[in-house]
Amino acid sequence: MNAPAAPTPGDADGKMRIDKVLWMLRLTKTRSAAQAQIQRGHARVNGRRVLRPAQAVGVGDILVCPLAGAVRVLEITQLPVRRGPPAEARLHYRELAIDPQPASDA
Repeated sequence: MNAPAAPTPGDADGKMRIDKVLWMLRLTKTRSAAQAQIQRGHARVNGRRVLRPAQAVGVGDILVCPLAGAVRVLEITQLPVRRGPPAEARLHYRELAIDPQPASDA
């Protein structure tokens, strides 16, 4: 008989809210900052624009977000269990690209 699988973070289906993921992976300073960014339409999951902070994301999803002056493209490799130190947070995603945002013409 097989041993039961170890519990995964997030919901029973292995998903977690995008606002919580952005915060736990230290991509935003606060969860409310992640929610505001999402509600402004500045995030995409698998190429689709996200407007709800409750949007579920899981392992293998591709996130595109403007963060720290650049547009970052990340693949979620595992869902975090906690908001740990930055080095631990980086273990949960793979950086696919960083594109500098164009300077605005003032």
